Amino acid sequence: MYIDGFKHLSTLGKTLWIIIFIKLFIMFFILKLFFFPDVLKRDFKTNEERSDFIIEQLIKN
Repeated sequence: MYIDGFKHLSTLGKTLWIIIFIKLFIMFFILKLFFFPDVLKRDFKTNEERSDFIIEQLIKN
């Protein structure tokens, strides 16, 4: 049912889907790289240090 609908999309429909996929790519990959760095990986070397920091932050608040 859905496959048949996607096969018969008009040019406008295909263009809109391409725009949607480009926006999703920008939102989830490009923005994540620049605005949401992996702070724990950058600041701590081991998983134990990361978990200790998280536990400390949870208990403190």
